[in-house]
Amino acid sequence: MVDDPYTYGQVAAANSLSDIYAMGGTPIVAMNIVCYPSCNSMDVLSEILRGGMDKVKESGALLVGGHTVDDKEPKYGLSVSGLVDPNKVLTNADARVGDKLIITKPLGMGILNNAYRGGILNDETEKNLIEVMTHLNKYAALSFDDYDISSVTDITGFGLLGHAFEMAKGSGTSLIIDSKNVPIIPKTDEMAKMGMVPAGAYNNMGYIQDNVEVSEDVEEYMEDILYDPQTSGGLLVAVKPEQAEDLCADMLKNGSLVAVVVGEVIEKKDNYIYVK
Repeated sequence: MVDDPYTYGQVAAANSLSDIYAMGGTPIVAMNIVCYPSCNSMDVLSEILRGGMDKVKESGALLVGGHTVDDKEPKYGLSVSGLVDPNKVLTNADARVGDKLIITKPLGMGILNNAYRGGILNDETEKNLIEVMTHLNKYAALSFDDYDISSVTDITGFGLLGHAFEMAKGSGTSLIIDSKNVPIIPKTDEMAKMGMVPAGAYNNMGYIQDNVEVSEDVEEYMEDILYDPQTSGGLLVAVKPEQAEDLCADMLKNGSLVAVVVGEVIEKKDNYIYVK
């Protein structure tokens, strides 16, 4: 996703840690998983591992070793273990009718990474993109214990609508997504209109579009953004409606990049997702 190995390590680690936060847990230990060509520079690998280690430190977990395999293509990630109160485990399948939906990172990472690889992303947008991808969901999750949250999922490869579909289907509900409220990284709309939409977005669309109803008012570029696969994306959180605004404010106070109400949970209808 990026040329700089240190940043690459940070992004991979932030992405790996995210699932623990999405279940209401605290990461405790992490192990490196590395595939790397033995003929390549070990200095590059060292920087990748340094980036990952710094994010593990930021999370408060301990890095306790890892596994390395000689491979033709560099690959890096973490196996992460955490702790959670058994009575407070959060899943992506318990959203309640009436809950409001909150998102904690702006969308656009797949589209902007496509533009980056195409050499048409300016320095400011690249900086914004890296900031989002390396940001830990730790800061949004710090608010979980103080609010009546029913369901959480992190938003990664299936895009916002793909992960929202999983939440709706698992919970036996339907979700309304207000596209006008969905935060995006600056320039994402411009790049989407230029056609910088990755194939993964259309794969996501093909998988769930029969369960999604999109209003005619939603422009095509915005629909593409909602299906866009995210790298180290934010959280989608379902919370009691009367607590939604306070939760957003608390998340922002704790350091979340954004915290915006983007929809609500309703009784199951013909489709699982309704985009307006």
